[in-house]
Amino acid sequence: MTTLNRRFFLKASALSGGGLLLSSFIKVTDTRPPVVDKAEMQMVFNQLNGFVKITADNVIKIMSPNPEGGQGVKTSMPMIVAEELDVDFSKIIIEQADLDTKHFTRQFIGGSQAIHQGWKALRTAGATARQMLMEAAAKTWNVPLEEISTELGVLHHKKSNKSAKYGEMATAAAQIPVPKDVKLKSVKDFKIIGKSQRNVDLEKIVSGKPLFGIDTKVEGMKIAMIVHPPAMGLTFKVVQNELAIKKMKGIVAVFPIKVFNDDYEKTFFDTTQFNEVVAVIGNSTWEVMQAKKALKVEWKEAETYAEKRNMNGRKTTLNIPAGLESSTDHAKKFVEKMTQSANVRRKDGDIETAFTNAAKVIERTYNGPFLAHNCMEPMNFFAHVTDEKAELIGPLQKPEFTEQALSARLGMPLEKIDIKMTRLGGGFGRRSYAHWLIEAALISQQVKAPIKLIYTREDDMTAGIYRPAYAAKYRAALDADNNLIGFHVKVGGMPQSPLAPNRFPAGAVDNYLAEDFTIDTNLTVGSYRAPHSNFMAAAEQSFLDEVAETAGKDPIAFRLALLKRAKENPVGKNNDYDADRFTKVLELVREKSNWETTKSSKKLGFSAYFCHDSYAAHVLDLEMKDGIPIINKVFCAIDCGIVVNPNAAKNMAEGGIVDAIGAAMYGKITFTKGVPDANNFHNFRMIRHNEAPKAIDVFFVENTEDPTGMGEPAYPPVHAALANALYKATGKRLYQQPFNDYLQT
Repeated sequence: MTTLNRRFFLKASALSGGGLLLSSFIKVTDTRPPVVDKAEMQMVFNQLNGFVKITADNVIKIMSPNPEGGQGVKTSMPMIVAEELDVDFSKIIIEQADLDTKHFTRQFIGGSQAIHQGWKALRTAGATARQMLMEAAAKTWNVPLEEISTELGVLHHKKSNKSAKYGEMATAAAQIPVPKDVKLKSVKDFKIIGKSQRNVDLEKIVSGKPLFGIDTKVEGMKIAMIVHPPAMGLTFKVVQNELAIKKMKGIVAVFPIKVFNDDYEKTFFDTTQFNEVVAVIGNSTWEVMQAKKALKVEWKEAETYAEKRNMNGRKTTLNIPAGLESSTDHAKKFVEKMTQSANVRRKDGDIETAFTNAAKVIERTYNGPFLAHNCMEPMNFFAHVTDEKAELIGPLQKPEFTEQALSARLGMPLEKIDIKMTRLGGGFGRRSYAHWLIEAALISQQVKAPIKLIYTREDDMTAGIYRPAYAAKYRAALDADNNLIGFHVKVGGMPQSPLAPNRFPAGAVDNYLAEDFTIDTNLTVGSYRAPHSNFMAAAEQSFLDEVAETAGKDPIAFRLALLKRAKENPVGKNNDYDADRFTKVLELVREKSNWETTKSSKKLGFSAYFCHDSYAAHVLDLEMKDGIPIINKVFCAIDCGIVVNPNAAKNMAEGGIVDAIGAAMYGKITFTKGVPDANNFHNFRMIRHNEAPKAIDVFFVENTEDPTGMGEPAYPPVHAALANALYKATGKRLYQQPFNDYLQT
């Protein structure tokens, strides 16, 4: 039983967030996903709660609360509601919910938490609506509530042989007070959850229907583009040829805009690269691009970057250096920091004695570069700001925080701001930092017209948000019997530390030390798919493979022995992971990949990692042909609890694996005096179709644990599985990314 009062229900039902109410009305059909029908625009829906709406004619609409960025939540989240509501999933309308901070919280994509955080709230929403319909039927038929049952959207009273579709009771149900107690289904009774459902937007995606922000077209709309400083560490001084640019064909306006001001309290962006920029506005994309190329701007070196504001609006004073930075200097700073004292984050046992008495000591250092996100849909946003209101449309990961930021910057109350979410053409953390939305709003406000701001690929790659650069040094101590008796990790990030000190192998080694450091920089960084874990898994799992080899042990058996220790006699009490669940993932991938029988005949690399509350393990099979790695197959095992939509979960694992292989092999952004050395796909290498694995097999550990993350956990272990397989194929251990730069050296 789940107990909740009305106030708690409104809070709980909003845990999974909100997005855009697209105002598209969809025809119900038995055999295929709903299609748009303009005749249904006048339907009157009875709203039972924030998630369920039903017309008297029995059209059932379920709102999907979180923005859709390709992770499949627009299908999976309504599946959860529909399960408890007890309806036929093929006969309902699925609609993206609007951003509504009065009724929803956690309105963002991030941390692979949509299903995990929304699980109970979504189930409760469906069960509550069903309960209200049952109470309406019981009252209408004057029978006891306990005698009412439901099946596929129909209410039944078997004793009197009465039945009614949900729509027939919807108006009465909408008057029922929100029940305090609702009973949720047993997992064994699920009919929708756990069964693959086709993506509800599939028809629109494959037929090229407008779904993305960049598709937005409004009558009278102008096109805007931004000129950012050409180097990190520069700031605006003056436009040199403003009059000449304004005379160019189709150009409406050219002016600088200050994205942040001194009173701006609720931003979650670094106030560095995006503080003051130049806007070019015109009638068409081509005309604006030509003017942008001809624009001459004088920039100056910024004096200091000393302040940052986080998501909650709190100021943090940082020692952010001024100047134009180069990657050669960054490398030197990492080397220097590795020789200096660091922050001790966890220490078990006597680490010094363990290394002093060790029979063997293995020490290795790993480096990961800055990375660009490179979403296939460039940054864009539509804005129409008047004195009365602000209307914005586009792809965004964290609309609630951005709405607060925009309110503060425009000096406009939240109730006058309407941010509508479109489908994201890629996010991966990049669309969490919506400075371009602020830019769009300020441009519209100044030109007093609706505008669509578009970044070019070069804009996004050179004035973007990057994954931080990292370095880690690992040491392992083995005794005379090749047992692991000491483990030491020292890791640093520019400017964020990636260390998670209580993850495996913490808790499995008697003597363990984890410490970290940071390096200040004026390069703008932020979340990148599986933040920090994307590097830590690569370094840690590559190192453990080498330690296992030095100890003369099978890589999987070596880790299983450590997990056995962590389960039966753990060191410390703050270990983040469940050793038993971790073990089952390793055992599953070992079985499915036929590891024991094929490891000697094939070039197999293994890796496993826990993050975002889920466990993932990979075995990667490759071969070298003419010095080029050919990936034949990747076996992937995951424990993410109950799998809501198996097809969507597999898609996320497959996408994460391909994405990670590309980043591991080719991803890199370097800087020369503040200027990014790559600015488009000709010099920032992306994975190509023929370089993807020939096959990916995904397997899930079956259990009844509440669902956890899927968008990110499959990504981090890939880097090390690839590195370990490349070692088997070439005899060369890789300690720096991208691997392609070092394979031939």
